[in-house]
Amino acid sequence: MTTIDPRTEIKEFLSSRRARITPERAGLPAYGGNRRVKGLRREEVALLAGVSVDYYVRMERGSLAGASDGVLDALASALHLDEAERDHLFHLARQSRTPSGPRRRRPAVKMRPALQQVLDAITDAPAWICNSRYDVLAMNHLARALYSPVLADARRPANTARFVYLEPESAKTFFPDYDRIACDVAAKLRMEAGRDPHDEELIALVGELSTRSELFRRRWASQDVRLHRSGRKRVHHPAVGQLDLDVESMELPADPGLLLTVYTAAAGTATADGLALLASWAASQVEPATGTQALS
Repeated sequence: MTTIDPRTEIKEFLSSRRARITPERAGLPAYGGNRRVKGLRREEVALLAGVSVDYYVRMERGSLAGASDGVLDALASALHLDEAERDHLFHLARQSRTPSGPRRRRPAVKMRPALQQVLDAITDAPAWICNSRYDVLAMNHLARALYSPVLADARRPANTARFVYLEPESAKTFFPDYDRIACDVAAKLRMEAGRDPHDEELIALVGELSTRSELFRRRWASQDVRLHRSGRKRVHHPAVGQLDLDVESMELPADPGLLLTVYTAAAGTATADGLALLASWAASQVEPATGTQALS
């Protein structure tokens, strides 16, 4: 049975970040040519963070309960953590301070009709709403057309993480930058596990992917984390070919845990023409259901 243990998460995250920092990168002298550990020693991290060696050892063994924000900031600087990693460290510390509890199933998210109205009002760009586990909860007409390969699996809600890791041949065709996408998906799930290690559905998803995908097991073990960010994404649609899309992802303050994503393209570009062609293609398809009905 897959579990997400906060103490183990802390231990593996800190040790993995320590292992990647060389003394030279940390600005420390490297005495001798043969070091028994990869990266920094624990005493070197303690020196850089301004804490005692015993205190750092306790932290790396999984105890962040007594660590102040100042100590966590110093530790993040010592380990050269980026923004996502720093946030993850603070999430882990918050969980360490909270008494461990049983798995819990989050209440089912009820899509407000107004959210589907917002999606349907976006007529020239694919737009959809998902949760932090990559469950696709609602889409507009163009998003259903764009993500038709993802929706080919009858399981609902559709889940992008399952598509990436459990349908790798289709996913590699759909996502030309498959390796980067696979890294990002695992890293964002790892980030969510730091926020809520007792989420029953997240635990089940991680267990399923770990059991069925050796690639996911490797990505998960890397301890990498990512934030949801805007950027660019390439997809190859079976009907219209490659699209180089601008991605905007926005959290929905009134609906915690939900993320609105919109794909666009600058006017006059080949991708803008491709989206117009996709809209024509979508209009020619027979859809058995629309809106959230098609995804529930």
